[in-house]
Amino acid sequence: MNEWLKKVFGKLKDLWSKWKPIQKVILIGIIVVVIIAIILAARVSSKPTTVRLFNAPVTESTSLNKILDRLSQENVQATADSNGYISVADDETARRMREILISEDLVPSSIDPWAGFYDRSWSTTDADQNVKLKNTIQKQLKAHIESIADVQMADVNIVLPEKQLFSADQAPVSASVILKTTPTSTLLTDKKRIQGIQRLILSAVEGLKEENLIISDVEGNQINDFEGMAEYDRLSLTEKTEKFKLQYATQIRAKILNMFQNTYGPDRCRDMLVTIEMDTSQRTVNKTEYSPIVIKEDNPDTPYDDSEYRDTLTISGQTIVKEWQGTGYNPEGPAGVEGQTPPVYSDMSNVIGKSTETGNTYNNVINTKQTQEISAAQIDKIAVSVNIDGKWKLIKDKNGKPVVNEEDGSLKREYTPLTAKDITDAEESIKGGIGYDRNRGDTVVVTNIAYDRDKEHEEEDAAYFAKIQRQRMIVLILIAVVVVLLGFILFRVISKEIERRRREREARLLAEQQAARERALWDAKDEGMEVTMSVEETRRMELQENAITMAKEHPEDVAMLIRTWLMEE
Repeated sequence: MNEWLKKVFGKLKDLWSKWKPIQKVILIGIIVVVIIAIILAARVSSKPTTVRLFNAPVTESTSLNKILDRLSQENVQATADSNGYISVADDETARRMREILISEDLVPSSIDPWAGFYDRSWSTTDADQNVKLKNTIQKQLKAHIESIADVQMADVNIVLPEKQLFSADQAPVSASVILKTTPTSTLLTDKKRIQGIQRLILSAVEGLKEENLIISDVEGNQINDFEGMAEYDRLSLTEKTEKFKLQYATQIRAKILNMFQNTYGPDRCRDMLVTIEMDTSQRTVNKTEYSPIVIKEDNPDTPYDDSEYRDTLTISGQTIVKEWQGTGYNPEGPAGVEGQTPPVYSDMSNVIGKSTETGNTYNNVINTKQTQEISAAQIDKIAVSVNIDGKWKLIKDKNGKPVVNEEDGSLKREYTPLTAKDITDAEESIKGGIGYDRNRGDTVVVTNIAYDRDKEHEEEDAAYFAKIQRQRMIVLILIAVVVVLLGFILFRVISKEIERRRREREARLLAEQQAARERALWDAKDEGMEVTMSVEETRRMELQENAITMAKEHPEDVAMLIRTWLMEE
């Protein structure tokens, strides 16, 4: 075995000595990469695939279902085993979900969401454990708060005082948190989100109360002073009311203005004013209404009302009749003492009398309706004002052309205002569109004020006269073109005629010269003289004879050739 190892090491040494430096570096790099890959694979394989949301099980099925539903709303994959332990993907998701569950008060009271963040060994003292607990809570609380949207940085400071023997000497637990948000965040003014952060901190620190918790911004302004935020809430309510009024007025304006613009045209109805007055105060009204008892309902099939009502309904009654007959008894005091009874009553003593007393008692009921209403925002008044322009019409002559005003040179127009019926119909249309209520004090105003259309009329006049000018210019141009064409045609005709006459004159001169030469030749022959002709004259004579011969033999071809020459010229 040792010899085999020696041989192997010897071969490796020989190979190592033969390798170049670059090969050695590559081998070392490969070995290092393999070692790092093995270490990373071991760490990844040893790391758990999921993280528990809480270190304690959720035993209540109702709370467990609520938590799982909330996690599902956040698109978080969560699993719960048979014991009630909830697991999520990673630590970051667990911190974010714990923050949401704590802020929405969905964590059961039996679970401490911060349990298990520190471990205690046998050598750890209580003081070390308290410091570790404080640091761990601050660290985890800081991470939780910074995982909230719009929070850039959170500074958490917790004071855990030492426990005293007497409760009167015990100092309270206190905490301060400084939040730095994004520039466009509304977290510092959102009361609901601030309360969620406050509940998150209170649940993280045992014994911490609201009055001992200060949450402030980077400028030192306390943001969890909810009593001081009442004024801001009032301003926020006013702002929301004004925004709602503006939106509602815009809806009414768009609806009615669109209807009028489709009817009269967008140029005759340009704008509309809508004003809404609202009462946003919240009032509680208790009402008690009394109504008759319905014995018989109205039959809708009959043309008359056959219902039967009764003011009251007797549910019980009692009649008492008392009768008495006999002599009256006149007490005169103790024996031997003169009575003090007046003479009138003394004279009536020992007189037989009779009396009858009758009493009737009935318990009647009526319809009673008790209503408690909490009034929301109500519209006190709606005011709508719109202006509709009349019609402008051009005055035309019998030929259908606009009439021009001789004074200023503009086109004559006629204005037709709205009639009283048109204005009334427009008002009724608006009243139906806004739900008009006269008792509420709604007002609808429709006016017929002519818009200032001087500039528009000037532009129309300028466009009309420019059109007339263009038409005249086109006619003149066409006339000039026709004149030029006629002149060109006449020029061509005259030029061709002059050229024809010139050719005829040249042909006539040539014919005369030829005739003179021929005559001279004949004369010379007659006189017996030798005549010598030049080469050109001989060639000319031959061509002329050939042309005459061809014209006699093929007259049509010669005519076509002459016609082609004339067309080319």
